[in-house]
Amino acid sequence: MCGIVGIFGLEGVSAPELRLADMMRAMDHRGPDAEGQFIAENLVLGHKRLSIIDVQEASNQPFISSDGRYVLVFNGEIYNYKEIRSQLNDFDFRTNSDTEVLLAAWIKWGQKSLQLFNGMFAFAIWDKAEEKLVLVRDRLGIKPLYFAQVNQQLIFGSELRSLLASDLVPRKLNQHALREYLQYQTVHAPNTMVSNVNMLMPGTYIEVSDNMVKHVDYWKPWQNEHFDSDPIKVQKKIREKLTTAVERRLVSDVPFGAFLSGGIDSSLIVGIMAERLGKNVDTFNVSFDESEFSEAKYARQIAEKFKTNHHEIKLTPSDFLEALPDALNAIDHPSGDGPNSWVVSRETKRQGITMALSGLGGDELFAGYEVFRQIPMIAEKGWILSFPKALRKVGGKLLELKSPGMHSMKQAELLMADYFDLENLYPVFRKVLMNGQIDALVASSQNEKPNAIKSQLKELDRYNGFQQLPTLSRISIAEMYSYMQNVLLRDTDQMSMAHALEVRVPFLDHELVEYMMHVNDQIKYPTTPKKLLIDSFADLLPDNVVNRPKMGFVLPWDHWMRNELKDFCEEKLISLSEIGILEESAVAELWQQFLSSDPKVSWSRIWPLVVLSTWIKTNRIEA
Repeated sequence: MCGIVGIFGLEGVSAPELRLADMMRAMDHRGPDAEGQFIAENLVLGHKRLSIIDVQEASNQPFISSDGRYVLVFNGEIYNYKEIRSQLNDFDFRTNSDTEVLLAAWIKWGQKSLQLFNGMFAFAIWDKAEEKLVLVRDRLGIKPLYFAQVNQQLIFGSELRSLLASDLVPRKLNQHALREYLQYQTVHAPNTMVSNVNMLMPGTYIEVSDNMVKHVDYWKPWQNEHFDSDPIKVQKKIREKLTTAVERRLVSDVPFGAFLSGGIDSSLIVGIMAERLGKNVDTFNVSFDESEFSEAKYARQIAEKFKTNHHEIKLTPSDFLEALPDALNAIDHPSGDGPNSWVVSRETKRQGITMALSGLGGDELFAGYEVFRQIPMIAEKGWILSFPKALRKVGGKLLELKSPGMHSMKQAELLMADYFDLENLYPVFRKVLMNGQIDALVASSQNEKPNAIKSQLKELDRYNGFQQLPTLSRISIAEMYSYMQNVLLRDTDQMSMAHALEVRVPFLDHELVEYMMHVNDQIKYPTTPKKLLIDSFADLLPDNVVNRPKMGFVLPWDHWMRNELKDFCEEKLISLSEIGILEESAVAELWQQFLSSDPKVSWSRIWPLVVLSTWIKTNRIEA
């Protein structure tokens, strides 16, 4: 796990070595163990290393092939590197690293080698003979890779701040992405909050030469078909594939552990780890005084069952307030859901752990969110669309009057849809602020653009096979390409790597994902959320964990923002108003609505504004 940076096209670029050094310095936190540079006539590459596999100096990067033709900078892990290495008997290996296996596979098979890699990765390979640079991102978007084309240069890096540190990329706010951020607490790849900076899409690579930039898709979640109609067989396959995914992610030459919330997903991961390792696992849980939010007792029960070395991180508002500035400053790209991960990552690292497993992805794969129930239910009520839109609009207004709040506002918007299909329904469910609220905040109508998630679903529709997938699988893909990749995974990466901690996510093993895309809806969701996953490991989890209410990893933000964090939030909101990108009166009104407990404005509608304000100031972003 590391950080990578580079500049391709040095004509007219002054002091490229110094710019590269600045880019690397901006992400020192990602790789405290070693660093390296490669300087060529038209290219500079940099690498910061966090050593996980083969910690010897010989595995440091940039990694250069023995003949000097290829140069690799690589962030991530290839979990099946030993299997791939066994197919490369004609290669003279100098190390025991997955880095060298990746390069050897690329030399032998080129882009076809991507189909062999099981892992999380973002890497760049320079081919000196062809004078071609290739940038690659893993299938699920677990590891980030940002790039910008400025004049004749292509600048790339693992973090936005590394690109900004080059002084080749203007620190300019992407005004066209502002509405999207307000709407969804994030900006969806390939766009970012910085003008002219993109994120490489998951499952894609780009080839760059002096006269060409070519984008290529190499994977989609549904590309390998598996149609099992027998529920018992499906359960057996899921158990086999998830167990294998966990086993693959236990390969490490440094101390490791697991996040344990006490929910189904993290508990399963810990249970499998305990079974396979045959020794005590280090587990980590965040708890706090507000007991109705705390899952600590469930985590303790799992820890006792599997005899883990359990670390409970007790958090008070004063502790959190003290840590909050550092957590916010660690945010590389703004989103509304980061400090939770920052705190647990910090405490995990303090215990001497360098790698941790997480249950992230279980809800997306196994229909754990309410949206998996609601969309099919609404789709069955297509007869509502036979009523004139004017009448449906009145119905929506009545719903809002009867039960004010975000839920009724979303219902009112759904009633105005042209069709009750995924493209029209799903984008509404993930909204943080509604169109009317955003219109009040953003004065200029020129910032309006097509809905980002809706556009993404339209793009997916053009691929063969997507429309033929079961309904719940298409919802899974919508979740993966929106909230999971652009909030959960992005925050997990930036907040864990702020402490040089690697986080691995077994539920996002691509073989398990591919299999789940072809499980029919009746097997996946026979009665309750994630029942298929629970039944697949029926002997592993206690009933009180399986049957308890779903909570999710949420800190008591509502209470804190009205009390201990009130002054802090007000200061940030005032600062945001002074920047001039949002209407001052609208920001103030939104804040007062929250303080007066208006059901239309919960804490999660305010917090992304606090984050945005801090991020703009920290990174000196110009409006």
